[in-house]
Amino acid sequence: MKIQLKYFASIREALGQGSEHIETAATTAGALRDELIARGGAYAQALARGKAVRLAVDQTMGDETAGLRDGAEVAFFPPVTGG
Repeated sequence: MKIQLKYFASIREALGQGSEHIETAATTAGALRDELIARGGAYAQALARGKAVRLAVDQTMGDETAGLRDGAEVAFFPPVTGG
């Protein structure tokens, strides 16, 4: 299926792009993250397990169990704190 990825803040900076469209076989956000990590390089570093990464599917905050559909938009971003 085709999905749109969006990256924000330090993740966008690490990957050198704010968005991309990809083909994926992943059916959950967690499987998608693993697929991106498997690309290696900047993806493996920015999205590594053990790093705090938040995500949203179709502009709704979710966790790695969130399901994906063809045409979905998935956003990855670091946690945000306020003060």
